[in-house]
Order: sequence, then C-alpha cells, then structure tokens
Amino acid sequence: MDDAAAPAVIAAALESCAAGLIHRCDGMVALCIGSDRSIGDALGPLVGSRLQGALPEGITVLGTLDKPVHAGNLTDALAWVERRFRRPLVLAVDACLGRAESVGYLSVGTGSLRPGAGVAKSLPPAGDVYLTGVVNVGGFMEYFVLQNTRLSLVMRMAQVAAAGLEQGLRALLLRQSQGHTGK
Repeated sequence: MDDAAAPAVIAAALESCAAGLIHRCDGMVALCIGSDRSIGDALGPLVGSRLQGALPEGITVLGTLDKPVHAGNLTDALAWVERRFRRPLVLAVDACLGRAESVGYLSVGTGSLRPGAGVAKSLPPAGDVYLTGVVNVGGFMEYFVLQNTRLSLVMRMAQVAAAGLEQGLRALLLRQSQGHTGK
C-alpha cells in the first residue's frame, strides 16, 4: 500500500484477472463489503464511497459508508445483482486479517472471496474478481482486533485501493465497449 506504484499495480492486476470475463458480461459491479461500525471492517465501505462518485456510468457500486453491504444484507445485495444483470462481472472488495508481516498489503485475484471467514461467519461467496486488504493480525479475538484497528491504516489502504480500482475499472469498461462494438 505504501508503494507509489500501488494503484497502477492494482489496476493492472484487476485488468489481468478480469480479461477473460469482461467480453461476456452485461454489467460491472463493485461490491464493497464491510461495516462502518468497525474500523477494521470499514475498508469495503470506504472504497465504495470513494468509487461511487468517481466511476462512469456502466459500473454499479454497492456498499458505501451511507449504505454498507455487510453480513446482515449481503444475501439481499447478491440477489439484487442477480436480478439486475444476466452475466455481471462482480468485483468484491473486503478487509481481511492476516499475518503481522502482511498488514497493509492489498491483493487482487480471480474467484470469489468468503466474507466473514476471518470472524467465523458463514456467508455466501461473492465476486468473480476480488480485492482484499489485510487490516490487522488474525488468529485470536478477531472481533476485538477489528475494533482496534488503526483508522489511519484503513483510510490509506482505501485511498490506494480506490485509486487502483478506479483506473482498472475504467480500463475494463473501455475494453468491454470496444469488444461489443467489434473493435
């Protein structure tokens, strides 16, 4: 997260992970998961709030500080996406816990993430592509750890993640429009 090139690296990773999926989707959704009631779990809503006003039409953002997508409404959000789109590309964003040396790292990958896994919640998988951010150390008293995560760390991570995702999502939207026009 502290590398000046991090947003560009995130954008490139997102483009690479979504390259095989973008031409067959009928919409893009940034599903930013987390709660504004826990600093450590607020990464998703912070990223969603930053993306909401920055992305062009054609990309839907779910999960902001004002309207978070969390354990209590994740199933409803996923059902809404399923009703709204036939084949969406869903980018899932969530905080996670990890090893001490990984705190501050952001990861982009292909596949679904398992929201709530770090706090032993059983929630449905989400996303075709994901971005996770290691906000604190896991393994013991996870709820307490999430509540006692440094706000400055989560804010910096959200800023970097949103910048990279905005750049990557714009590039994917352009690639999608070129694919649909035959270019």
